[in-house]
Amino acid sequence: MKKLVAELIAKELTDLTVEDIEKSIENPPKPELGDFAFPCFRLAKVMHKAPNLIAAELAEKISDDSIEKIDVQGAYLNFFMKKDSFLKTMIEKIAAEDFGSSDEGKGKTICIDYSSPNVAKNFHVGHLRTTFIGNSLYKIFDKLGYKVERINHLGDWGTQFGKLIVAYKRWGSEEAVKEKGIEELMRIYVLFHEEADKDPALEDEARLWFSKMEKGDEEALKVWRWFLDISLEEFKRIYKLLGMEFDHYTGESFYIDKADAVVEDLEKAGLLTESEGAKIVDLSEYDMAPCLILKNDGSTIYATRDLAAIKYRKETFDFFKCLYVTGQEQKLHFKQVFKVVELLGYEWAKDSLVHIPYGLVSLGGAKLSTRGGNVIYAEDILKEAISKIRTTIDEKNPDLKDKDEVSRVVGVGAVIFNDLYNQRIKDVSFNWEHILNPEGETGPYVQYTYARCSSILRNASDYSFSSDIDFSLLSDQASVDLIKQLYRFPAVVKSASETYEPHIVARFAIAVAQAFNKFYHDNKVLVNDAALKNARLSLVYLTRKVIRDSMELLGIGCVEEM
Repeated sequence: MKKLVAELIAKELTDLTVEDIEKSIENPPKPELGDFAFPCFRLAKVMHKAPNLIAAELAEKISDDSIEKIDVQGAYLNFFMKKDSFLKTMIEKIAAEDFGSSDEGKGKTICIDYSSPNVAKNFHVGHLRTTFIGNSLYKIFDKLGYKVERINHLGDWGTQFGKLIVAYKRWGSEEAVKEKGIEELMRIYVLFHEEADKDPALEDEARLWFSKMEKGDEEALKVWRWFLDISLEEFKRIYKLLGMEFDHYTGESFYIDKADAVVEDLEKAGLLTESEGAKIVDLSEYDMAPCLILKNDGSTIYATRDLAAIKYRKETFDFFKCLYVTGQEQKLHFKQVFKVVELLGYEWAKDSLVHIPYGLVSLGGAKLSTRGGNVIYAEDILKEAISKIRTTIDEKNPDLKDKDEVSRVVGVGAVIFNDLYNQRIKDVSFNWEHILNPEGETGPYVQYTYARCSSILRNASDYSFSSDIDFSLLSDQASVDLIKQLYRFPAVVKSASETYEPHIVARFAIAVAQAFNKFYHDNKVLVNDAALKNARLSLVYLTRKVIRDSMELLGIGCVEEM
């Protein structure tokens, strides 16, 4: 319909293409201002007339059977479409199985590097943001037809493992690690630092053990692999709770034997220079600190391994884009690494390598379960959310079926939605009263709206969706507003992909839920009039469909009853 309006305007304006006009057409902020609005400000210079006069002249010239009327509001042409044809077009699109999908990514691969916790350390609250954002971006790009490689770049290499080995040999035991897992590894790791403050020689011992790892010492590698296996088991349990999976668990250690090729490439390109015994790439020309490639003992660091990872991923997946979802504190690191790739002669680095930063997690004064210190573990937050939802269910709907599963889906979904509802660069605050509020702009509110739709459809047991609807029965404002909201879904998915912002989808889900609840408040659905009942049930069905699809893009499930 927007394109039709653009075509009608273009017939009267030879200086603008249909595409240019369509981009300028807006959705009015209020329903009473029409379905589409075209601003005439930009035409003033070309036509040498005041914008309001241009709008008035165009209104006189444009007519079509699909247009009910055209109003002039200052410099704006406001189009009111004939409701029947307008609603029919939108509902038929919304009802399509692939509504919101596209094939724009056909034949293109996107690698997303996210989550990436440190081995031998518990999965803490800080890892939830990268995990939620990365998982949502995977689903968004998958919806648009891209092949997405989900990569978990584990922090599984470095001098901290030398420290862990020393700590294990001095204060740990096989029995304790087997019994307590990561909790024991963290205990001895903290103990190492406490003791190293008193005895600095422990740091030298740790460096020695890590050097053994790098040289392939079997004893050192055996202990390291054991710690890695314990950690992966822990991480996968958290991912299962979240309902998430990865295609690759290729951490830093995976790229150790690939780092030499990167150093060789940099040498050949004449980019490496020596600085105090270390090898660097000088980036002062680009107002950046140097990118350290090799330490003075010849060992690699994060940047070297990230360069090796980019080289490997490009050769293996031939990615269209490679996205890195990490905290904003790593902004300079990735800026340096991406610039080095570009200096190696790879022009694709400018557009294909993207750092997607996010803000911090604040506890907002909430009383959260911890296991010591100021570390808040992800599993504690998720389990507390599930527990709180279960308590609410027991109080308000004790006969609900599958209470454990409903509690998991709603509890976990509430935490995810709270994270993704705001722009990712903003800090996230945990406040249980807000997060779990079924009447606020929250995950439970959207899920409750979905469950309400499901309940209505169950009560209309003889109903099955058909687009054979009397559209004139849906001309009330609440129905039209709901249909317009639903119809935005493809544009929302596209916008979220272009900006790497899942919050656009989250806010859309809230807008749909609010529009539906207004529709449901204004219109009784299960009425005696068969045609009216069918028309209104169609909106219930389509709302349920779009809510499910939008929540799926956030990595959140929906439940049939709450």
